[in-house]
Amino acid sequence: MKVGIIGVSGYTGFELIRLLINHPKFEISYLAASSKSQIDEVFTQLKGVLDFEVNVADAKEAAQKCELVFLALPHKEAMKYAKDLLSFGVKVVDLSADYRLSLKLYEKNYDTHLDPKNLAHAVYGLVELNRQKIKSARLIANPGCYPTASLLATLPFLPYINKNLGVFIDAKSGVSGAGKKLVASSHFVNVNENANAYNPIKHRHADEIKEQLSLVANAEISTLFVPHLLPLTRGMLASVYAVLDEKVNKDFDPIAVLKQYYKDEKFIRITTSPVSIKNVAGTHFCDITAYTFEGKIFINSAIDNLLRGASSQAVANANLMCGFSEDLALPKISHFC
Repeated sequence: MKVGIIGVSGYTGFELIRLLINHPKFEISYLAASSKSQIDEVFTQLKGVLDFEVNVADAKEAAQKCELVFLALPHKEAMKYAKDLLSFGVKVVDLSADYRLSLKLYEKNYDTHLDPKNLAHAVYGLVELNRQKIKSARLIANPGCYPTASLLATLPFLPYINKNLGVFIDAKSGVSGAGKKLVASSHFVNVNENANAYNPIKHRHADEIKEQLSLVANAEISTLFVPHLLPLTRGMLASVYAVLDEKVNKDFDPIAVLKQYYKDEKFIRITTSPVSIKNVAGTHFCDITAYTFEGKIFINSAIDNLLRGASSQAVANANLMCGFSEDLALPKISHFC
């Protein structure tokens, strides 16, 4: 099946190429960015591996060459292409935030939405939550890294937490989550031997996490979300805190809850020890553990921000959309050293 990537020059674009080269069912037939070049000039790691021309992005040309297109573009840019691609009958997996939120929350956190019609039909692409819907979808809103790590940690415990008090999420990301754009906050001198919170409480992913939790719980879940930047290339750690409902039994076993909730999931690993970024970096796995103490719960999750939080999640969604086995080409061995 022929697939393309628009916005291929970023980190997630490279990760998509790396996965798709080894995919037994997908064939790269179109690559596009803001300017024309050869892909091995954009990523010199691909010399001798992939000799392919990168075109200036054009939805009509992509539709002529592809049955499915990955959009690895910034918010507001992605919806410009998604709208046209869908009208040409092409399936779309969008890695931006353009189709992840309700119209009201998107315009609160980002900008005026240019495609509300398709927004209403987009499927939120967290596989463990919406697997069946994804299989019949034409447009996937691929979740980002912070929502993925936070939601996978919190969802199993929604029936047991005090919903009035909500959840508190402390999440930490490697620098690659900031993308390739040159900004002072991700400059080596600022990041090296440093760690800091940014956009605390008002970060735009807070509303996305809250909206998804509230939809699942069928009740409003107050969500306090604080992201941090770590001096790492890749990886993400989410620490979630909540107060358990008074009705929860004193013998409540959070590990048993996790094992039951994720019993059929190949890429969720439950551990009784604190999770580690090293164990998931370079993989599609999400590692999770949880502890309780005096009526409170601490949930800890780890993912690779560029893979499970972006590109491998996009491939998992594409696999399901196209009727293939979900785990095709998804990486399983960590970058331990």
